[in-house]
Amino acid sequence: MTDSELDRVYTTLCTTLTTEGEAQAPLYLARLALLAMTELGDMQRALSLIEAAKLPVASAVSA
Repeated sequence: MTDSELDRVYTTLCTTLTTEGEAQAPLYLARLALLAMTELGDMQRALSLIEAAKLPVASAVSA
């Protein structure tokens, strides 16, 4: 996928999430993830992507 294609897909995703609304966005993303994992068809790759997508944990600020 080219950068331009990736941008188009990401923009479409963002627009769709906005259209779905805040309450439905998590359900939509879960459904999209399940569809993508099925399409991917590789358990190890799917698990690696889940791990890679984790957000960094904010470290506690010590006083």
